[in-house]
Amino acid sequence: MLIERTFLQKLILFLKGLAMGAANKVPGVSGGTVSFVFGFYEELIYSFRKVNLKAFKLLLNGRFKSFYRYVNGSFLLLIMGGSIFSYFSISLVLDYFLVNFELYVWSWFFGMIIGSIYYIGKDFGEWSFKNILSLIIGASIGIGISFLTPATENDNLWFVFVCGIIGVSGMTLPGLSGSFILILLGNYVLLLVDSVNVLFSVVTSVLSGDFTVLSDPIKIRYLKIISVFTAGSAFGLVSISHVLGYVLKRWNQIVNAVIIGFITGSLGIVWPWKKAVFLQEHGNFLIDKKGNKIVENYERFVPNFSDLETWTAVFYIVLGVLLILGIDFYGRKKK
Repeated sequence: MLIERTFLQKLILFLKGLAMGAANKVPGVSGGTVSFVFGFYEELIYSFRKVNLKAFKLLLNGRFKSFYRYVNGSFLLLIMGGSIFSYFSISLVLDYFLVNFELYVWSWFFGMIIGSIYYIGKDFGEWSFKNILSLIIGASIGIGISFLTPATENDNLWFVFVCGIIGVSGMTLPGLSGSFILILLGNYVLLLVDSVNVLFSVVTSVLSGDFTVLSDPIKIRYLKIISVFTAGSAFGLVSISHVLGYVLKRWNQIVNAVIIGFITGSLGIVWPWKKAVFLQEHGNFLIDKKGNKIVENYERFVPNFSDLETWTAVFYIVLGVLLILGIDFYGRKKK
């Protein structure tokens, strides 16, 4: 399945990685959905499945070129490189818009997910009883997850490793938001806010020649946490991809029906009209180490259609749908 790509194709693939990385960071939005819609989902799963015993043997024997080709290295570097770069670029812009234009951002995502459901479902084929049942099961799970109450923070390293496995699932399972799952597990702030901030602080200090940070027990604790989380994420990417590759090969339509249902169910998470509810161990909000409140859950409400803001949000929903339809039209035209 190794594909030779032109420079333009590589650039487009990197941009798709940017989009997937930005989606992965937003609670309620799945990077896996982005990969599904942009048409590189199966190659992503295939490439992660290639990280196996044979790949490690090639690596240990010093056959780096063979290893690179075997794991589809060019593709993985472009996609993962785009995703990582996105965290420090596109996703920062997204953070700004989420803070200042939250309703419109959620509306845009809501529209894109509606468009994605059409995009994935249009070529599905026959809707047999098994497929319809799978769709209902997927939608029920997605809706159920959207109404769960978040747990409290847990920094046990074994639990952090499990968080890595589950949190990375948003890249491999369309419709499942890894960030939202981390919120439900109670470790979103610990793993994606505090630990990342400490890592950035340590790296900048070391690069400037200050090595005293490496003797700070608090910073060492956070470095251990993010290292274990990263290891869990890497393990999760490979293991979940192997399972998905197997089930996609054997029960392709059923799995796709579950995915369509799951994405449909996730609309409950991305519903634009909601107000923030804060949670903590002994109250209604969660605070980070600086005392800032962190949004952990939402109460959804029906919009007021006599309000101009509501119709502006509806416009962004339509815009999101049209964006996906435009991608579909462009893909058909290329064929």
